Amino acid sequence: MLLLGFALAACSGQENPAASTPTPSPTAATSQATPTIPPTPALSPEATGTAATPASPAAGDESSTTGTVRLILVPEESEARYRVREQLANQSLPNDAVGATRDVSGAVVLATDGRIVSEESRFEVDLRSLQSDQSRRDNFIQENTLETAQFPTAVFEPRETSGLPWPLPEGGEFTFQLAGDLTVHGATRPVTWDVTARMEGDRLVGKAVTRVTFQDFGMEQPRVAVVLSVEETIQLELDFTLIREQ
Repeated sequence: MLLLGFALAACSGQENPAASTPTPSPTAATSQATPTIPPTPALSPEATGTAATPASPAAGDESSTTGTVRLILVPEESEARYRVREQLANQSLPNDAVGATRDVSGAVVLATDGRIVSEESRFEVDLRSLQSDQSRRDNFIQENTLETAQFPTAVFEPRETSGLPWPLPEGGEFTFQLAGDLTVHGATRPVTWDVTARMEGDRLVGKAVTRVTFQDFGMEQPRVAVVLSVEETIQLELDFTLIREQ
C-alpha cells in the first residue's frame, strides 16, 4: 500500500507543470541601476614593502659581461734566456751556454675564476737580440740554428694553468704550471712551464722554466771550432714582471 501511495503521488506531481508556478513580481531594488565600483589602484613597491625586480640586462650589455684580469709583461724588468750544456775545447768540464734578451712583450688575461682567456693571451721574444758571452756562438745560432732572418721571433700562447691559487695570494711565494703552444723556427709544439711567483702589490713577479730539444723545432745544434759537443736538451727560462692593468 505504501508503494502504491508513492506511485500515485508521483503521477499527481507530473500533472502540475512548473510553468504554473507564479512568477514573483519585481522588487523596487531591482529597478534601480547598480552603482559602478571604481577599480582598486595598484600598489607601488614602496607601499607593499616588496622590492621591484630589476630588468634583465640586454644581450651584449657591457655590464652583463664577465670581468677579467689583464697582466702585462714589463720588458725592462723581464728577461728571456736559453741555457744549453756544452763542452768547450779549452775547458776540462762542461759548462752552460747562456743567451739572453730583454726584448720581450705580451700579456696574459685571466677570467674571474682564474682560467686563461687564451684568445687574448700571448707572449713574444725577439730572437735576433739574443746574446751570450761569445759572439761566434751567437752568430752561428742566429744564422744556422734559429735562422732569425726567416724566423725572427718566438711566440708562446698560454692555454691553461694547473695548481694556480685563485684569487692570487697577496703574500708569499706560490708555484703552478702553465701550458700552451710554443712556436720557434716555424714549428709549433705544446710545452708546459714550471712557474714560481709572488704578488708584489699590483705586480706578479717570478720565473718560468721549461725544456725542449733542438729536434722538437727542427733546429741544428751549434757547431763551432771551440765547442766539442752540445747537449740535445735546451732549457728555456723567463724572469718576468707582470703588472695588473688598471
